[in-house]
This record gives sequence, structure tokens and C-alpha cells, in this order.
Amino acid sequence: MTLTPAPRSVALVSLGCARNDVDSEELAARLEAGGWSLVDDAADADAVVVNTCGFIEAAKRDSIDTLLAAHDSGRKVVAVGCLAERYGETLARDLPEADAVLGFDSYADISRHLDAVLAGERIESHVPRDRRELLPLTPVERRDAAVDVGIPGHAGGPQHVLRRRLGGGPVAPLKLASGCDRRCAFCAIPSFRGSFVSRDPQDLLAEAEWLALRGVREVVLVSENSSSYGKDLGDLRALEKLLPQLAAIAGIARVRVSYLQPAETRPSLVETIATTPGVASYFDLSFQHASGSVLRRMRRFGDTQRFLELLASVRALDPEAGARSNVIVGFPGETRADVAELERFLTAARLDAVGVFGYSDEDGTEAARMSGKVRRDTIARRVSRLSDLVEELVAQRAEERVGSTVEVLVESVDGSPVDGGRVEGRAEHQAPEVDGTTTVLGAGGCSVGDIVAARVVGFDGVDLIAEVVAEVVAGVVAE
Repeated sequence: MTLTPAPRSVALVSLGCARNDVDSEELAARLEAGGWSLVDDAADADAVVVNTCGFIEAAKRDSIDTLLAAHDSGRKVVAVGCLAERYGETLARDLPEADAVLGFDSYADISRHLDAVLAGERIESHVPRDRRELLPLTPVERRDAAVDVGIPGHAGGPQHVLRRRLGGGPVAPLKLASGCDRRCAFCAIPSFRGSFVSRDPQDLLAEAEWLALRGVREVVLVSENSSSYGKDLGDLRALEKLLPQLAAIAGIARVRVSYLQPAETRPSLVETIATTPGVASYFDLSFQHASGSVLRRMRRFGDTQRFLELLASVRALDPEAGARSNVIVGFPGETRADVAELERFLTAARLDAVGVFGYSDEDGTEAARMSGKVRRDTIARRVSRLSDLVEELVAQRAEERVGSTVEVLVESVDGSPVDGGRVEGRAEHQAPEVDGTTTVLGAGGCSVGDIVAARVVGFDGVDLIAEVVAEVVAGVVAE
């Protein structure tokens, strides 16, 4: 007589960035294929898998707190993700509350590993290593070698998408590539995410079609450096070719590119993003600073003049294009004059959204060993000062949009056609979660996933208020 295995359930908690969200959906698909059922609440689960973030100190603390909370549920706890990959056996030793700490190479066998944990077996954690050493140094030599290396988010293929959506809504990330070849002095990501590896264009198109069939209207291309896409495929203009193909997929109304390196944002890419129908005219540019001397110490390129010229080239093609960035203050050696230069740039740049972060040392980075450290209280004052300036500047930019017409992807609906309706969504210049939202009045007949044309009539910080001026531009495509 064949015995039926007892049902097993797992709660999957995803922390950090959209790239991690894609990895979590790959893990979910692998677990389901291995006979595990996914549940939302740890109280209903046999095990809890926490996909951790290991980017900065605050994210590490959040990951540790989440693992401890999962342990308090009384369930078996498994740590995966960037923190687990980055620290491996050290994390396992220092955090006995986690029943296992698994690196990226364990993802392919995640179901079997979870079976072992549930059975009370001990799994030895990996010894951390620099994942950049796993692939050839030359990008064009990586394509064939990459199949032998565990790279989260690169599973599946044209005939089989290894992914299970964990959330609903009309927006989903699509992983363009993994890893990074840049050597920014403050960033540890390449050491635990590895060298830059592009996904095959056909895999991306297949996955985008799969998402569209599940009601996704906007795909957000995510990676550590989207402007490098294709260099290991032998085609530096691969992204320019891919974007129109993605935009042409039935059901996809908007394609958005995130995380562009200014030094690699070539004119042909600017033109493609700014002028291709169905591609959001949106530029997520990683400036990080504007003082040339600070950027050189960061192992980056550019300065105020070059960055303003890049933005001018964007707006020459589309004056209404969205632009956002992040900046770091307090980098070793930063002076008052450097901060003043950053302020000058931000004032002239007219960005729609800006994230301001204070520098902190990261394990294993060049910057952690640099002299000229800025005092913590000084960094805090500079962050506060820049944040106040940015809040004023992005509100000014939002005010400039009053009177313009925007196309809003509806993400929530409150009200009905009877009472005039009120919907919330995002215009082209607003990326999910980071760039504000647009509230549309008088749109009670809309549904989540619709795109409506609306005239901007007001603003609240980065958020816009608009009124419907046209019928639904595009509706949801049924699964």
C-alpha cells in the first residue's frame, strides 16, 4: 500500500527590494512543485521561510527581527536571501533561532531542504565567498558558464516560467539581470550577488506574457544595473531592442525600467525610453552625489554639469518625462563645499523624487577602510538638511505638473459611479512604492488595472490630485 505524504505548509516572508520579491516567487514555485502548500500566516504553517535583505545595516536589523519573530511562532524557521548568502555559517552560529541558513545555491533544492528541516535534520550552512569569482571576468564569456551557478531569478525558460505570484495587483517586477560589475566603494552587493548576468530576451518575453495572462498591466524591469543589460550577450543595445517587444505583449500597458547608471545611459537608450509607446518615460538614475571629487572617491563617474546635460537630453525628447534618484551624504572626505555642490545640482535637476541616505560603513567595502570619516552627528545634520531641501524641491516639481494630462494606472478604487468615485494609482513618472501616487476624482466607473487620462488639478508633496478627462484608455485583460 502506498502511503500519502502528510500535507506540509510554509509561510514565505519577503524582505527588501523588488529583486528579492522575484526570488521569493521562484522559491514559492519550487516549494509548490515539491508538495508544499503556501499560507499567509505563520500560525497556519509548518515552517517559515524568510527571504532576508543584507544591503544596509537597517535592512539587516529588520531581517534579524523578522527571523526572531518567526521563531517565536514556534514553527521551523529557514533564512534565505542576501543576508543568508552574505554571512552563511556566521549567521547560523550567531542566530540559533534559525533552524537553517541557506544560500543561493540551495534554491534549486529548497523543497528537499525544508523536508529535512521539518524532520529535525541539521543542515550545514555554506562558507561565504565572493560570488564574483564564480564566473569569468569577461562578460561575453559568462553566458554558457552561468548555467552552472545558482543565480536566483534566472530559473525557468521560454517553455516553463518557474514563478508563483505571491501578491495581486496590476503591477509586477520582472528581473532583467542579476549581479553587478561595477565597484562602487560603498557597495557590497556585487560580492554576494555576483557578477552581472543578463537573462535571455526570450525568457523575459515568456515571463512577461505569463504575467500578462495573470492580470499584470505594468511590468517593472529590475536589476542591480539595468543599463548594462546585454553586455554579456554580445549586444550593448539589447535593452533598446527588448523594450518595444515587451510593450507589444497583449495585456501589458506599461513597461518601466528601474535603476540606470548615469555613466552607462547612452543616447539610444534615452531615446527608446522617452519615445517608445507603452514604455514609461521614466528615468531612475543612480546619481548618488554631484560633487566630482566625491564621486571619484566612490569609484563612480560624473558631476553636476554632466548629470544636468543627461537630464536635458531626456527632456528634449519628452519635457514631461519622470526622473528620480538617490543620493548619499557623509561619504568619507565629503566637505561642506561638496554638500553645497549637491544642493546646487538638486535645485537645478527638477527631479520628481529623491531618496536621501546617510553614509554608513559596510563590511568588506573599500569605503569602510577609507580615512576622512565624517562624524555621525554631522551626517545626521546633512541628511536632515538635504531631506528638507528635497521635500521642497519635489513639491515644486509636482506643482509644475498642475494643468498637465497624465495617464494613471488604477491600483485601488473607493466609491462608485453613483457618488462620483475616487481612485488611486500612478502616472508614468511614479514608480511603485517610491515616487508617490495620483488620486483621480470622478472615476467611479473604473476598475483596478484600468488606465485613465486625467488632468492634474493639485498636489500634496509628491502626490498628485487629478480629475478624469477621458474614458478608460485601456481595461483589464481577463486571464
